[in-house]
Amino acid sequence: MPFRYLGLPQAVFANILAMGAAELAQIGAQRMIADEKPGYPCRVTLADAEPGEPVVLFSYVHQSAATPYKASGPVFVRQSAQTPYDSDRPPPVFRTGRLLSGRAYNSAGMMLDADVTTSDALEHLLETLFAQSGTDYVHVHYAKRGCFAARVERI
Repeated sequence: MPFRYLGLPQAVFANILAMGAAELAQIGAQRMIADEKPGYPCRVTLADAEPGEPVVLFSYVHQSAATPYKASGPVFVRQSAQTPYDSDRPPPVFRTGRLLSGRAYNSAGMMLDADVTTSDALEHLLETLFAQSGTDYVHVHYAKRGCFAARVERI
């Protein structure tokens, strides 16, 4: 079964990326410089920032449905991020040996199932989650820190 991996739209974050340090602090965010790779996965490009590259870390509502599963959490966005990742191929951040979790949701935003996997077995987990009746989309998270990584849809 083919999947569509989606990064977040950069336009949503343009005002945050333009903020200075004081403005970022007011919303609980901060600008950082990537000091290792992997380590700063951009939620727009779905690629790790290069060492020395500026990123902004802030809280993002990734599950906005009016259900008990409404959720937000920390995300990194590269200062230079422009084009959101949109492909049927797993993005670079999912090919780096990270432990991932997949959370299947129905069209109303209710979670139907979830599991963890290694990055090399992600497509198998996605096939399992999408095979369940009612699964509309899957959110992939970085399992160790629990941070939202990307949305996956059926093609």
